[in-house]
Amino acid sequence: MTVAADIVDGMRRYYARRAAYYERVYHKPERQHDLRAMEAWLAGAFAGRQVLEVACGTGWWTPHGARDAASWLATDLNSETLAVAQARPMPASVSFATVDAYTLAGLDRQRFDAAFAGCWWSHVPLSRLPGWLEMLHGRLPSGARVVFLDNSYVQTSSTPISRRDEAGNTYQQRTLDDGSVHEVLKNFPGRDEAVAALGARARQPQWTPYTHYWVLSYELA
Repeated sequence: MTVAADIVDGMRRYYARRAAYYERVYHKPERQHDLRAMEAWLAGAFAGRQVLEVACGTGWWTPHGARDAASWLATDLNSETLAVAQARPMPASVSFATVDAYTLAGLDRQRFDAAFAGCWWSHVPLSRLPGWLEMLHGRLPSGARVVFLDNSYVQTSSTPISRRDEAGNTYQQRTLDDGSVHEVLKNFPGRDEAVAALGARARQPQWTPYTHYWVLSYELA
């Protein structure tokens, strides 16, 4: 197993064990203003679209983005997080599927004109990010809408960064309720870094910074 594959497998196991109480992070008082603003914005971003959501986790963002969508397929690899998402009240447009975010295998016959991923970009090893973005873009037509949403690093709210590897990835040490400690890859790109990673098909990317989060949206040429 390569180093990148080992990191990805460790992330999968960590989020499976954290699924039952993952959403505590969204209850932090200092993050509420950002959350309400982004939740309200998402519905308009995908109105009338056929949306693929990558790595939906426990589905926190799904009902907000899918409110006015024509269809919304929320995907994740972990059965534990998908079970939480499926128990949540959802718009009628939402369906679920078990899909590996790194391959998107099994989606070849489905058509989408938009894609969304919330708090996923930060967990992709930098060495895999360009190839993953190219794969995602390759499954979407010209004019497709793509939105990424993720965390900004805030010293008073974020888990401290524990180390940086030779490739530039940063990591956090996170402790679960059972006392186990897990090293989690968590990158915090700035605007220029994120936009540069998108590739040539990204048209007029819009970067919206919040205090605790950022949103990157664009259409495909």
